[in-house]
Amino acid sequence: MKNLAVQILDLMAKALAVDTMEIRELFGDGVQSMRINYYPPCPQPDLVMGINAHSDGSGLTILLQANEVEGLQIKKDELWIPVKPLPNAFIVNVGDMLEVIIIILVLLRLTINQLILL
Repeated sequence: MKNLAVQILDLMAKALAVDTMEIRELFGDGVQSMRINYYPPCPQPDLVMGINAHSDGSGLTILLQANEVEGLQIKKDELWIPVKPLPNAFIVNVGDMLEVIIIILVLLRLTINQLILL
């Protein structure tokens, strides 16, 4: 999993025109954790919630949905959208830590042109 995470970070750095070594140095050896969740079928899914809405505080979350049951949702434009599982595919979520690092490394500046009236 660590090799996959490093490859994803490298690809993201290249896409953002950031030095890959700069991202790698920020994460160092990194901390990895693994969690396995199992959610059995629920007879009344409209009455319960699996996990409350949250953002991931990590750098990356790499998720494998082992079955084809929809459960994960993302919020976009104030709507909750289900993430359809794809066979043999990972879902990669950018966590809060990586989002802040990207903002710092890819800082943009916009200037406004002054209109001069004669």
